[in-house]
Amino acid sequence: MIRNSATDLVCAQPAPRASTKAVGCALAIWALGFHFLAASASADEAKKQITIGFVPGIASDPFFKAMELGARNKAKELGVNLMWQGSASDYSPQTEMPFVDAALTNGVDALILVPTDPNAMQPAVTRAESMKIPVITVDTTVADQSYLTSFITGDNIDGGHQAAETLARLIGDKGKVFIMSGSPSATTDVAREKGFREAMKQHPNIEIVGIEYANSQPANATSAVNTILLKYPDLAGIFALDGTSGTGTVAALRNANKAGEVKLIGYDAYKTEVDALKEGIFTALVAQQPAKEADLALQYAYDKITGKDVGSIQKTVVIPNVVITKENLPETEKYMYVQ
Repeated sequence: MIRNSATDLVCAQPAPRASTKAVGCALAIWALGFHFLAASASADEAKKQITIGFVPGIASDPFFKAMELGARNKAKELGVNLMWQGSASDYSPQTEMPFVDAALTNGVDALILVPTDPNAMQPAVTRAESMKIPVITVDTTVADQSYLTSFITGDNIDGGHQAAETLARLIGDKGKVFIMSGSPSATTDVAREKGFREAMKQHPNIEIVGIEYANSQPANATSAVNTILLKYPDLAGIFALDGTSGTGTVAALRNANKAGEVKLIGYDAYKTEVDALKEGIFTALVAQQPAKEADLALQYAYDKITGKDVGSIQKTVVIPNVVITKENLPETEKYMYVQ
């Protein structure tokens, strides 16, 4: 007789009383059923893929496109599901918050966030905390960082210092300069402006004549620089604090036939910016490493979720900038933001 299962073996054994045999069969079936259910649950758990939500400041910006590439490559390496979603048109808390709400509602295992405002986006972190979802901020951050697993960014104060010193040298340590910023509240831009102003205090013959904000819209930068060039025809230099501000500033300088005459220091390394550097419109670019920031953020999120290597997670990580000039381009062009 062929036995088809372990229950056949148990139920086929002779027993002194029928009731004992029935109890034995029932126990065997129950035990095997429990075993199969437990095995099935374990298999389902093993199949459950980790999902990490990543909400950039504005998804269409080349800086964040380069960050997305780094995030997707890392997600593939780790075998996790990446939920990358953000506004395609505006850099603002109003357009960012719905994407954060969607990520948290969909039950992500961790949230990586680029806060467009440190205070306005704080409720997003508070909500994630109430749901016990780990949060990592990248590039920018929130006012209260106590709950964050990590904050990863570039060295923005130093970037401002480097921009100021480079610009001061290029304009002969005297003249009027203008700051074309991206956002009045984004922590990265605030830090870059602070570093720039701090360094310029060491150059008393240089006057900072104003600051305007593009809010990730190149056309806003073009308009602001057009106005400042009319007001100060002797303007010596401009510091563009982010990529979209730089792109808009280049257009304004070309329109006014002042490309190369007004010294321009930019931040970020969009392809269009690197091309303008080759033309001599930009004198130098302070490049960040967005793909590296995203790579580390995904690794930290994965480690936090799985409990692996949590001791290696740093609360704050500052990734060095790279200053790109026409002279060092053969060595530094690799830092151009790849999309």
